[in-house]
This record gives sequence, C-alpha cells and structure tokens, in this order.
Amino acid sequence: MRVLFASLPSLGHLFPLIPIAWAARAAGHEVLVATFGESLVAERAGLPVVDIAPGRTQRSLFVDFATERRDLLDRIRAEGETEELEGALFGVWSEWVADGAVAAAKAWRPDVVVHERLAPFGRLVAGALDVPCVRHDLGIEPSRLAGQLRHMAAALARHGVPDLVDDSPWIDIVPPSLAPAGRDGWLMRPVPYNGGAVLPDRLLHRPDRPRIAVTVGTMVGKQQGVGVLERILAFAPEVDAEFVLAVDSHDLAKLGDLPPTVRAEGWVPLTALLPTCAALVHHGGSGSLYAAADAGVPQLVLPSEGASDRPVNAAAVVARGIGLACAPDEVDADVVRRVLADDRLRAAAGEVRAEMRAMPSPADLVGRVEALVS
Repeated sequence: MRVLFASLPSLGHLFPLIPIAWAARAAGHEVLVATFGESLVAERAGLPVVDIAPGRTQRSLFVDFATERRDLLDRIRAEGETEELEGALFGVWSEWVADGAVAAAKAWRPDVVVHERLAPFGRLVAGALDVPCVRHDLGIEPSRLAGQLRHMAAALARHGVPDLVDDSPWIDIVPPSLAPAGRDGWLMRPVPYNGGAVLPDRLLHRPDRPRIAVTVGTMVGKQQGVGVLERILAFAPEVDAEFVLAVDSHDLAKLGDLPPTVRAEGWVPLTALLPTCAALVHHGGSGSLYAAADAGVPQLVLPSEGASDRPVNAAAVVARGIGLACAPDEVDADVVRRVLADDRLRAAAGEVRAEMRAMPSPADLVGRVEALVS
C-alpha cells in the first residue's frame, strides 16, 4: 500500500502525522509526505518528502492572502466571522497548491491519502485520483472542512473533480475525557513528536527542586514576540524551582541575561524533557498539551491570541482538572506555585496519561486504513 500524507507548512500541522506515517512504514507500506515550506523538515523524521509548492512558506501564504484576497479578508473581518476566516484561509491556500499536489500524486500513484484537517488539498488529490481519503484531526477544536472546500471550486474544476463533501473517516487523537460529546472519529492515541536533539546529560536527571519546562511553540514568538517569556523571567527568582526554556534560539536571543534559576536549552523535544519535570507552562498548542498529558505532568496554559484552538485547549485542560490557565499578561509566581502544589492536578494528569495509553495505537489505525484500500 502507498500512503500519501498531506500537510500545510507548519510544524503544528505536520508533527501529529509523523507517528502514523512511521507506523505505516513499520508495517511495510510506502509513505510519501506532500507538503512545502517549513514542513519539509519531515525528512528529518526519516520520511520521504515532495515539495509541492517550491518557494512558498507559511509567511508567504499569509502575505499573499492579505494582498491577493484583500476584498474577501476585509468582508470577513467586517462581519466578525472567525470560522469563515479559517475556512477562507485554508481553502484558498489549498487552491494555490493543489496543482503541485495533484501532479506529485499522479506521478507517485498513492492508494490512499491521509491529510491533516487544515490541508483539504489532500482531499482534492484523493478525488482527482479516485482513491480513499482519511482526515487526521489535530486536536480538540472541531474540523470545519466544509468551509474550506467552498473556496476550492476553481481547483476542483481544473482537476475534473465535480464536488467534494466532508464524508470520509477521520482520526481523532483527543482522549475521550477531554473531548466534547458526540464525536465519531477513529480514536488514536496521540504519540507526541517534537523532533530530535542531542540532550544535555543534566536533563536526564531530576534536579533537587522542581523543574518547570516553558515553551511557546513554533508560532507565538514569531507572531507576538517574547513578552510572555520576559514576564516569566521577571518572577522566576520568586519561585523555588528550576525553569527550563525549551524555545527557539531566535527567541532566546531576544531575552538577554537570564536569572540563575533559568536555563535556556533551545529546541529540546518536550517528550524527552518532561519526564523530569513537575509542570509545563505553554501557549495552548495541541502538541504541548498532549506532550504534558503523555508525561502525566500538570500544565499551566497561557492561551495567546492568533489561533482559535488555544483557548479551546486551555478550557479543556481546566475542565478536566489537569492544569490551570490564565491570560499571558496575568501569569505570575502565585499561579505557578499553585500548579506545583496542587496534588489534584497531578492525580488527574496521571489519569489522563493512563487513558491515553489505553487508546488504539497508530499501528492499530494502520489496519483501518488498509481496510479502505483492500
């Protein structure tokens, strides 16, 4: 079986696909990742990749949308339609890269396509080649594929696809106790992937006092600067803990001298760091949420603006009792101490960890994908 994985150029979109792509390879199937820009780093995970939109990046997509679709953007903003903006962004972007994706797929001839939920060009590819398709959701926020497909009419016509509807099976990586009611996807354990690194020996051992990991993901620093990190650095000496900044070196360069209780480790995989930590402070991204849940570590979520899933994730963390949340400009030493001291948070985090371990593995889901082809 040949499995084509489709992703937009964002690590938060690509990384959740890596575990099932690995599982497909381990089961003896051929795999190809169709993406571009930042997500070409899939090759570092040992996966073959095809660049379907040379020269395009995540930033260029935003810039081009604001320039070429100004009327549409102004109308959506005037109406205050957040959901419509998401559909327009990801639908238009998929329209732009559809030709490269279809050309690559026709050359490689996949038997099935798996696309992350904000890359509907994968569904178009499946329609153009008349092969099965599976949507891979990224987290708690519901998928709105129908809104994306409305903006892909021209690409559908170019490739002879009369219509696309949101009726394929989908992979749900949300532990049931964190998920809204009424979901009907294929459950799959979220196996966090954060890339690889050579770990400093000190991060393999628990320190004498609690260690707190801090991350802002791959987008917050680019979109909003490092203000929240500066705020944490200001009160860090007031907390009896060691803080480890697992953030991009570009963001670290903006912070200047660090307090003695704060270490800057660069891009450290959370999956390797969190087993020696007492808590994770993060921006609300799904990857960070699941990394902390997988490690059974309480979390403090600072849901920043710029992505609709972050407040949704923060609300789910608080509702399940596995962490706390507050606005980035309100975080202080007291709320961090509460996360460290509340044994109920740690107990609930352990429950969710056990729940995740009982979910079907990516290897289990490969069998369900195989059944679509046979």
